[in-house]
Amino acid sequence: MAKPVSNPKSRRVFDTDFKLQIVQMVKTQGLSINQVCKDMQLGESAARARLGQFEAEQSGQSGIGKPLTAENQRIRQLESENKQLRGDVEI
Repeated sequence: MAKPVSNPKSRRVFDTDFKLQIVQMVKTQGLSINQVCKDMQLGESAARARLGQFEAEQSGQSGIGKPLTAENQRIRQLESENKQLRGDVEI
């Protein structure tokens, strides 16, 4: 099981695998958000944010933060490269 990367003096930061695990627990396993939060020692707002991000990505929107799925990570990378190349062509 993936664990959050933690620093005692700052906000907890979660890796992509941990975020996807939260989404899978709700979507695939059918657990409630409250149960997932309790099991993963996670605030409800963090869990809802991950679900919102995942749903946005699945509907074709860019979502917020680092993309969760490998496909969306690749899309974001290609969009960045495309933007750079368009800027190079204008020069």
